[in-house]
Amino acid sequence: MTKFDFIKLRETRELYPLKIKKKKKYHLDLINIEESWTGRLDAHISNTFILEAVQLIINSIAQFEQGYFDASYYSLRQSLEVSTTMTYLVDNDDEIRKNELKKWKEQSRFPMYSQMIKILESNESVFSDIKEKMTSYFLELDETKRKLNKYVHKQGFNTFYVAKNHPFNQKKSRDDFIKEYEQHLQKCIGAVAVFRLTIDPFPILLNDPEIYVRTGDTMTRGYGDVFIEEYIGGQNLENYKLTEMYQNHYDSIILEDAKNEYVTHVVKDNYIDKDNLDRIFEQQHLLGRHDLVAVVLCGFSESVAKVYCMGGLHFYFSSTKSNRNKMSMNGLDFKEFKESPQNYNLTYDEAFISTIELHGECYFIEHNEKLNESEIQELEKLRKLYSSNK
Repeated sequence: MTKFDFIKLRETRELYPLKIKKKKKYHLDLINIEESWTGRLDAHISNTFILEAVQLIINSIAQFEQGYFDASYYSLRQSLEVSTTMTYLVDNDDEIRKNELKKWKEQSRFPMYSQMIKILESNESVFSDIKEKMTSYFLELDETKRKLNKYVHKQGFNTFYVAKNHPFNQKKSRDDFIKEYEQHLQKCIGAVAVFRLTIDPFPILLNDPEIYVRTGDTMTRGYGDVFIEEYIGGQNLENYKLTEMYQNHYDSIILEDAKNEYVTHVVKDNYIDKDNLDRIFEQQHLLGRHDLVAVVLCGFSESVAKVYCMGGLHFYFSSTKSNRNKMSMNGLDFKEFKESPQNYNLTYDEAFISTIELHGECYFIEHNEKLNESEIQELEKLRKLYSSNK
């Protein structure tokens, strides 16, 4: 017989767990924001805020399903506040930014959400330009925040556990309550995505094919078409594109040379199509040093499947499938390969590894068949030619 759990009964008696059918979709959608990290050297701190805002939304979904509806609304509101703080700490001149960041870290006197918005507007900041161009969007966001505050501040009996979940007070169906929550959830996901755009416009720029082929392997990944339409909206996107920051970035990047599809695959995806090496070498000036070396080494032999650099942390794969079955890699393996007195034809599971130092860096060539003496001599020529070019 199960022992009666008095504490458990009291902890759960006013909770009514709910199910969000599209939970997996929301988690997948949030990856758009997680992968939108900025590469701005002076704004790296914003990446931590992006991840925190996403985590707060994840927490909110979990709390809502567990029945802690007011906590879930509080987490949504926190995601807005964290996003706003991110913008506030970055969208200022250096001196103010340092002072405000110091206050924030020390948990001293720091402006609240509405105060930060007012300060940003008065500073003629990037945010103020975005807010002016996207007026209707921010009006809707203000309304969402107002509704979230009703639950956070417990305004109305419908925000009380003892009233909302009472069997005699079910005027609003559970389905309607879930629908209402999801509307707020979607608004907050969109808001975090939009506040991310106050740092730089790359999540939108990289969605443009003409911009995508003119940029390198950026830390940022662009928002998907479906994500933009659902969480930002087509008209809001067009309004954002009118901002000075977006237009300046666009006008600068569009002047760069466009990469063909094979060079784009090398730069963006680290994939080398060996059937189209000639097309890649046509635009070798658009490749980075690691890119170009990897292409040369992959084209060296049909047997070459992959090329690793940076101690094995970075690798390129090719249209030649490796015989190695394992997908995982161990940095210690590459350390041993580098320190081995034998440079060529080292066993690597079902494949082989050969090492070569070019431009002062060690590259690891994964190949399916042992290199023959002629191939080794060719690599030695490369080694001697480029070993002194740091």
